Amino acid sequence: MRICFVGDSMVNGTGDPGYLGWVGRVLQVERRRRPELTGYNLGVRRDRSDQIRARWRAEADARLPSEFEGRVVFSFGANDAVQEIPPATTLGHAEAILAEARARWPVFMVGVVPMDDEGTRARCRVLDRAFAALCDRLEVPFASVFDGLMATPLWFDEVRAGDGAHPAAGGYGRMAEIILASDAWQRWITSAA
Repeated sequence: MRICFVGDSMVNGTGDPGYLGWVGRVLQVERRRRPELTGYNLGVRRDRSDQIRARWRAEADARLPSEFEGRVVFSFGANDAVQEIPPATTLGHAEAILAEARARWPVFMVGVVPMDDEGTRARCRVLDRAFAALCDRLEVPFASVFDGLMATPLWFDEVRAGDGAHPAAGGYGRMAEIILASDAWQRWITSAA
């Protein structure tokens, strides 16, 4: 199995001194179940949904040849919220991305993380809920991490101690735990392609 993790700096793991982020931690756990698993971190710092839409297909195609079981995990939206992109625009990009991807591979989406700034955090929450509804309509498995991270003081402690947006190892570790514990992830990762 090969999995591409596509998104922004949260996918990239920016701020984690161990360079694992949540993606590396999820892959560490899943490799215990599937030693042959290969993961590709395709997170690009500051990417918005339109930029991800423009690049994701070529990057996934290069890593997921048809002779292997391929899957794609998407997570983005925080940069759209920071830059105050209208939610309808972000959702339009997300719908196009997810519809195209799921026509070819099993697809999973991780929701938007909370930001320290209250206004941005409110926009992130709106996007997270809208992504949940979109994924439900498109039948794409979805894991929201928003409320779980809101209830994690360490997330905000690390964000504030760092660059104001990204956590360090502990915050990403908690995010990975939330994803791995979700029923949606467990069903998706163990299902046949």
